[in-house]
Amino acid sequence: MPPWKALEPTAEQTASIVPNGFNGMSVVFLAGTPEHRCAVPRGANLSGEWLNASIPLELRDGQAAPSRCRRYNLAALANFSMLGLLPGSDVELGSLEQEPCLDGWEYNRDVYHSTIVTEWNLVCENDWKAPLTTSLFFVGVLIGSFISGQLSDRFGRKNILFLTMAVQTGFSFLQIFSTSWEMFTVLFLIVGMGQISNYVVAFILGTEILGKSVRIIFSTLGVCIFFAIGYMLLPLFAYFIRDWQMLLLALTVPGLFCIPLWWIIPESPRWLISQGRYKEAEVIIRKAAKLNGVPAPAVLFDTAEMQDSKPQQQQKAILLDLFRNRNIATITIMSILLWFFTSVGYFGLSLSTPNWHGNAYINCFLAAVIEVPAYVIAWLLLRSLPRRYSLSGTLVLGGGVVLFIQLVPADFNVLSIALVMLGKFGITAAFSMLYVYNVELYPTLVRNMAVGATSMASRLGSILAPYFVYLGAYDRFLPYILMGSLTVLIGILTLFLPESYGNPLPESFEQMLKVKCFRNGQQTTDIRNSKESPKILITPL
Repeated sequence: MPPWKALEPTAEQTASIVPNGFNGMSVVFLAGTPEHRCAVPRGANLSGEWLNASIPLELRDGQAAPSRCRRYNLAALANFSMLGLLPGSDVELGSLEQEPCLDGWEYNRDVYHSTIVTEWNLVCENDWKAPLTTSLFFVGVLIGSFISGQLSDRFGRKNILFLTMAVQTGFSFLQIFSTSWEMFTVLFLIVGMGQISNYVVAFILGTEILGKSVRIIFSTLGVCIFFAIGYMLLPLFAYFIRDWQMLLLALTVPGLFCIPLWWIIPESPRWLISQGRYKEAEVIIRKAAKLNGVPAPAVLFDTAEMQDSKPQQQQKAILLDLFRNRNIATITIMSILLWFFTSVGYFGLSLSTPNWHGNAYINCFLAAVIEVPAYVIAWLLLRSLPRRYSLSGTLVLGGGVVLFIQLVPADFNVLSIALVMLGKFGITAAFSMLYVYNVELYPTLVRNMAVGATSMASRLGSILAPYFVYLGAYDRFLPYILMGSLTVLIGILTLFLPESYGNPLPESFEQMLKVKCFRNGQQTTDIRNSKESPKILITPL
């Protein structure tokens, strides 16, 4: 038997995923924006009546509310106060000159005692900085996703796993001592690089080290659910720790508990074999066989097996091969759109939890809890139903209910939250199925490159998602309208992708399944010249 089949799963591979749930969504509370208004200094010489009337009213969400960024000219108010005039009766407030918040802001401390927003006044003319902080975190994720695979291929899965965990934990700790928004944001970008690299390498190590019987469960449920566990713990930490620096410290400490895992988690035997380090691989395999009660053969590596383990020479592929004919180009473009809009919906809903009705901490916890059944349903759908129908159905469900939120009466707050939860459920389930579906669409020659290139669109979606949430400052329903309509649209377009369920993985471009609208159309030159079986061209329903 192949030597790595003796390995069985342990919880250690997934334990390192938990801190990713902290860092990935911590900005929800670290950059929370409390209610605020212009500060009026004590030396303004205003009477009580003029002090209460110093902030003009503005229409917000259909109701009159104190302005967040403007106040009446204090010099004029002090003059009226000295003359004994009263606001509203003696002086028409609407005719008074207004000015910006020259003396800073007063923040409501009921929800957040301290955030980076209150620390560096990221409001009004600087309110663009908070979503930029989140976007730059995901820029770090984008950079990390580029380099993590190459580093782990070069230096080993285990070494890079713990190196990126150290980067994530260490730079999160340094953020506590940030003296400016710029410093915090640069460090947050580096944390994003470590966060995704840790996630990807742990995923690769787990799939390579575990036995075939549990590899699919680990890939779909193990990694995702442990991320959700970290996500669920985030609002619990944040509820009891309302200061952003102390919260960041609390979220950093769990990373230290992963240090003992260095002596528990083995290196990937597959990687060791690919590097010709057979003795080290044999030690790991025999130890695993002994722990699992599996008898290991006397000779693990013979000459033929060592030859088979060497990388096979094959034709080199380039990125342009993903667009080499109309069918392949259509699949690639549709996959990019699918990744992009699904990511916008997922991160848009996740980052907007403080804007929902009710308690921000409960909302965030519910948004994390709903991911667990979503992952389970996704796993069950992948096992038993066609891919494109499962993916399209969950996307249309998620986008449709989010789009429906604008029709819910303002008094039905519970119903609005329930619809958001259902939307998050659908989009999360779709998100977790994308990797499996993408892997099945492309041939071996370009499969890794194709999944990497198309999934890169999800990183771009996560970078733009904070600005979808930011649109809520202008219209509360606008983010839901955009995210819902785009998700429904891509869910419908998914029906035109080929169906891969029950088909063997394609080994060549000629074996790729056809996009539905091209199935009966004219074939490309490459396919006309190949001697392929007619069954390969038929997209099963």
